[in-house]
Amino acid sequence: MFMVARSVFWLTLAYMVIKPGVDFADAQALSSQAMAAGQQVIAEQIQAIECNSFQCAGGKAIAAAALQASSPVGEPMHVQPTTRTAPVPRPRPDWAG
Repeated sequence: MFMVARSVFWLTLAYMVIKPGVDFADAQALSSQAMAAGQQVIAEQIQAIECNSFQCAGGKAIAAAALQASSPVGEPMHVQPTTRTAPVPRPRPDWAG
């Protein structure tokens, strides 16, 4: 009986936290905002480094180039239609009858 009461308690609590019809935040937009904020902080920290040599300046330039956002070359894989190279199911061999 205690197990049933405990299950009812946790299911009720879960229902109160995750109600039907609740709109969740867009995870992709949230992650892109977080990445942009992180890149901004890293870029500010790199710019704060004082350079006295050519190697340091070159390292800062490489880091700044690596932090720039690159656009995707093409569509993601899940958008492209799948192509089948072999028929499914495979044809039966002639010797099998």
